[in-house]
Amino acid sequence: MTQEHPFAQYVRIIGKGPNLSRPLTEAEMHQAATMILEGRVEPLQLGAFLCVLRVRTEVPEEGAGFVRAARDKLILPDGPPQVDLDWSSYSGKKRQLPWFLLAALLLAENGIRICMQGTEGHTPGRIYSREALQSLGVPIAGSLASAADHIRAHNFAYVPLEVMSPRLQEIIDLKPVLGLRSPVNTFARMINPFRAPYEIQTVFHPNYRDVHRETANLLGQRHMAVFKGEGGEAERRPQKPVLVQSLHEGVLSEEEWPALMTDEDVKIDEDMNLGRLKAVWRGEDDDAYATAAVTGTMAIALRLMGRAASPEEAMSLARRMWDERNKERLAA
Repeated sequence: MTQEHPFAQYVRIIGKGPNLSRPLTEAEMHQAATMILEGRVEPLQLGAFLCVLRVRTEVPEEGAGFVRAARDKLILPDGPPQVDLDWSSYSGKKRQLPWFLLAALLLAENGIRICMQGTEGHTPGRIYSREALQSLGVPIAGSLASAADHIRAHNFAYVPLEVMSPRLQEIIDLKPVLGLRSPVNTFARMINPFRAPYEIQTVFHPNYRDVHRETANLLGQRHMAVFKGEGGEAERRPQKPVLVQSLHEGVLSEEEWPALMTDEDVKIDEDMNLGRLKAVWRGEDDDAYATAAVTGTMAIALRLMGRAASPEEAMSLARRMWDERNKERLAA
């Protein structure tokens, strides 16, 4: 008789049907994810495991176990840098340029140390952060050690997932084979490699907001905010009100932020020309939508980090930072 594969038990737990299946505990998911990351599962098992989780929707305990396993495999530099804000970028943009990148870079110019990590290429027709940052002349980290150097030098680093965890990138790249995104898209963004005390997350599907927040709580994340962003990225949609759900030292809260523009003022960007991103960053182009997206996104981060006592105060501070930067560029 053929001996059962050690990973089969985890597929069985989640896949025995509506009456007998159950979610994995945090410890079980840690064990299962460790086997996946170490390549100790068969391709058929991995596909079944990922698809069942995706159809059923992952639970926070599974998220926490998965993230802990991924963190165990990171190759961290000696003396890692102090990072204030971890920022994930996994979706890419197709209707608007990635204005959130300018928000992150301006926060970095104002002394906030940011580690941004993400991936690209899993969905055709989108602009991803690596390409956009390169167009702005921002270096891309080739390791977590070089990311640490970038943060020390410029308060900002972008780390591709393929650098942080090649195995997780391989799994995300299975989307064309499986026909759907995997739980890795949900949980990889929560790895927070340098354990920043503040974490900003976004979702395309609102029902994932609670999963992110409760997973962060299980992981001991001190502060985090999650909201529905433009195209799935952590970018405020200026023409829509936004519900920002937060976690602060184990306490859950939420705030409704008003729209900054009307729907009539916003048009889909048909060109998606990265040259315009650079022009706005240099102060050579004055774009009302871009300004609202940048300052609105900055405001959420500033509010999360306790730099402002209210959404209104956060918006005022973000606009002041943006205006002061433009004045400096014009003066130069």
